[in-house]
Amino acid sequence: MPLLRPPLHRVRALGRPPVRTLMNLRELVSALNDFASPALAESWDNVGLLVEPSPPHTVNTLFLTNDLTEEVMEEAVQKKADLVLSYHPPIFAPLKRVTWKTWKERLVVRALENRIGIYSPHTAYDAIPHGVNNWLTKGLGTCTSVPLHPSTAPSSPAEGTHRVEFCADAEHLDAVLSKVKDIPEISWLTTLPVRVEGEEQTRVSLNCSQKALLEVVALLSQNSLLYHKTEILLLQKPLLPHTGMGRLCTLSEPLSLSDTVERIKGHLGLPHVRLALGAGRTLESPVKKVALCAGSGSSVLKGTEADLYLTGEMSHHDVLDAVANGISVILCEHSNTERGFLSELRDALTIHLQNKINIIVSEKDRDPLQVA
Repeated sequence: MPLLRPPLHRVRALGRPPVRTLMNLRELVSALNDFASPALAESWDNVGLLVEPSPPHTVNTLFLTNDLTEEVMEEAVQKKADLVLSYHPPIFAPLKRVTWKTWKERLVVRALENRIGIYSPHTAYDAIPHGVNNWLTKGLGTCTSVPLHPSTAPSSPAEGTHRVEFCADAEHLDAVLSKVKDIPEISWLTTLPVRVEGEEQTRVSLNCSQKALLEVVALLSQNSLLYHKTEILLLQKPLLPHTGMGRLCTLSEPLSLSDTVERIKGHLGLPHVRLALGAGRTLESPVKKVALCAGSGSSVLKGTEADLYLTGEMSHHDVLDAVANGISVILCEHSNTERGFLSELRDALTIHLQNKINIIVSEKDRDPLQVA
């Protein structure tokens, strides 16, 4: 009896790649911002959409890279990318002109000539629970981790560091409000009629910065009645769970330092790393707590108690400080602690974007440093 075969059109259907639809650039940027809010990035960073072709601009191919070099840009052009997601922002210091003179200016020129947008998430991806630092922890084996510097909710409460509340009667209200509104860095102000000790008054509430607080208090202190009825509250934003810069990892079982080194090399696909032994430590010393930060970790790791610091690069003197405190240090070069995340990111974005567009990872992107 011959084997039954499905109809030919059915065989083709099974082998057909998923049907993808184009995404409008602004729709895609909104989805990327939902994946990792730019508000989580460090204040000094430059994240979000950095280069935008004239609208309307549709995206069929999203191209992922850690660093956008000229070689990588050529690859993006050849692969007909519509948007480059560059983890590191290629535009960081302000550009005074866009010419063919410097390589970063040429990136912008080539992007616009080929209608390629450029988006950068950088430290927003460092902070999120499913981001770069979380990926880096996977090289340690089974462990629990917490952010070294937790992120706070960016939109709660309203802007400002302090809330000031006071009551004023009709005689003083207009004059006080007029002067308060002239103070810079007051982000929110509201009034509410209230009855205090049988008298009709107005409750004034405002949010302000630390600097503005001094001016508000100075103004209210000119009227002792207002001043004695003043309450000052410190506004504290709630912490976001599992979100923030760096990670402190506690291994489920201690490892020797030499075994830890081998695990990290395997995870990052590196033949070599740089190692500084903490004072009194050897390659057989146990490692239980690891503080890590992808990229350049000096400022994030500094002062953290751990058996080991893991990062891409640190200053010479920060390494000396760690070693003097008995903390060993592993340095892997800056982007080697980040680039491997791109494959995981591709899979996560495929799900997040509901497989609507083609997502590819650069094959030319690499750390500029190598062992000669």
